[in-house]
Amino acid sequence: MNLLLLDQFSDLGGAQQVLLELLPAFRRRGWKVLVGIPGQGILFERVRESGFETEKIECGPYTSGRKSRADLVRFLGGTAALGRHIREMAGRLRADLIYVNGPRLLPATAWARLSVPVLFHAHSYLGPGPVRVLAGRSLRSTRAWVLGTCRFVAEPWRRYVPEDRLKILYNGVAGPPPDRVVEMLVRPATSPRIGCIGRIAPEKGQREFVAAARIIHQAIPECRFSIFGAPLFVDPAALRYDAEVRAAADGLPVEFAGWVQDVYASLANLDLLLVPSAGHEATTRVILEAFAAGVPVIAFRAGGIPEVVDHQVDGLLADSTEEMARLAIDLLTGDRARIAVMSHAARETWRRRFTLERNHQQVLEWIGNIVQ
Repeated sequence: MNLLLLDQFSDLGGAQQVLLELLPAFRRRGWKVLVGIPGQGILFERVRESGFETEKIECGPYTSGRKSRADLVRFLGGTAALGRHIREMAGRLRADLIYVNGPRLLPATAWARLSVPVLFHAHSYLGPGPVRVLAGRSLRSTRAWVLGTCRFVAEPWRRYVPEDRLKILYNGVAGPPPDRVVEMLVRPATSPRIGCIGRIAPEKGQREFVAAARIIHQAIPECRFSIFGAPLFVDPAALRYDAEVRAAADGLPVEFAGWVQDVYASLANLDLLLVPSAGHEATTRVILEAFAAGVPVIAFRAGGIPEVVDHQVDGLLADSTEEMARLAIDLLTGDRARIAVMSHAARETWRRRFTLERNHQQVLEWIGNIVQ
């Protein structure tokens, strides 16, 4: 089978990590792959280093977050040219399927007027507006299949795609080496460390994390806090938000650890992970990684998060910063056995629902069913 894979970003985010992890699974099946990526960022280099054929496509750059009118004009102007490029790549590869890893590529894929199946992997929630309508109409015109990482993310596309062409498949993660999993009962009860992991952006909630940390610190003065991540986009808005978070943390024992390659090394040093994501977030990969590492999670009841966290069983859900802080205080000052039970339940949830092997098997099976 020949697959043309298209990604809308060259930076490395959660969706791009999913793509990178899928590539070896395609190789094991003996499938030929060509990957189209805008620019020559981290993703481009990682794919090429893995030995896969990579080609630069023109897709942006545009500002992060809400798109400006100028962004929209540039986007529409480049759609035809990108569509021609996609059609040329598909023809050269003799592609059996086009895998689209981002909604901004859908209009150009539709413009290419290909006769091969199109699979859109939907990782993030796309809010109402012209961008969603344009992407949805592109899905309809190509008679595409949609693979949604949760029900919350998939819901907007139901009006454009027949039910039998839409599948919900939660992401999977590889899990840590055995030496990175530390039983919560054997962790020292003094000086607990609470972390927040993710690129520094308003939707990831670092400002809310700092607000919760201030409340927790008042109740548990010995508690320490770590923020892992960096702005994904180098733009004034991202830098301003980063500066705001650092200013809000002034006077608190908060470490800004920067971007980390090995998330499990970071999780191994945490007693608790807070995930104060905004309402439009999907399931967030870091929750699954914390489950795999056996680190208790307290997350906002937002977006697709309630689909993966069973409240009071393998994690805790909060409706506000104040409630998140209160739950953290109760957990860290209460019976350590409760933390251990929750940690064990989280590990079992990962083994049952969110392993990388399970995810890849289902993705490959669905691609096979689409192409047959």
